[in-house]
Amino acid sequence: MIPWEEIDRAEVPGHEGEVTLRKRGTEFSIRTAGTELMYSHHHGSAVALAELTCSRIKGKSGLRILIGGLGMGYTLAAALEPSEPDTRITVSELIPAVVRWNREHLGHLAGMPLDDPRVSVEEEDVAETIRKTKSVWNAILLDVDNGPEGLTRKANDRLYSRSGLKTSFSALRPGGILAVWSSGVDEAFTRRLKQCGFQTETVAVGAHKPGKGGRHTIWLAVKP
Repeated sequence: MIPWEEIDRAEVPGHEGEVTLRKRGTEFSIRTAGTELMYSHHHGSAVALAELTCSRIKGKSGLRILIGGLGMGYTLAAALEPSEPDTRITVSELIPAVVRWNREHLGHLAGMPLDDPRVSVEEEDVAETIRKTKSVWNAILLDVDNGPEGLTRKANDRLYSRSGLKTSFSALRPGGILAVWSSGVDEAFTRRLKQCGFQTETVAVGAHKPGKGGRHTIWLAVKP
């Protein structure tokens, strides 16, 4: 078997450990603290996050979409696929190295989505991007950490707490969608979404494409 080769590593801003980019043949992996965050051959649920969201808002002009977490670009590419020429998609990525890795090593995996003129990148915590906006976004897609549990970065808890959800609610336009990826179910998070005024749907999707492997969870929370 071909061994994994380390391509690069980088510190997570805020002194919260390191992330490592590895390659084995045509496979790529991003890991932190012994946990695999992203694997190029298992991206079905990342694609589903965008497909499920965009299918609910397609056909509208002047859409504004925010994606929290660039990963390997699969969610971004899937959001671009059905979008109109006047759609604008902002990606907030906390770790500058992840943006650089996409440009230098990973872009071909998802069809070079960062090269699309409809895309802009903010190298900052998506929580800050959300906090700075009011009634701006038609959709906010969060593929951050392991979901509401904030497994690898405790600061992500503020995205999924009641106060964080209220901030996202305020940042969305009426009818806008907060879509959240998670590695598993979380009934307490569903209750928090509803308590914050969202109309909430939970969808189980396959971790692999097309829908094979383990099951991941996506929340589609609509601001009335």
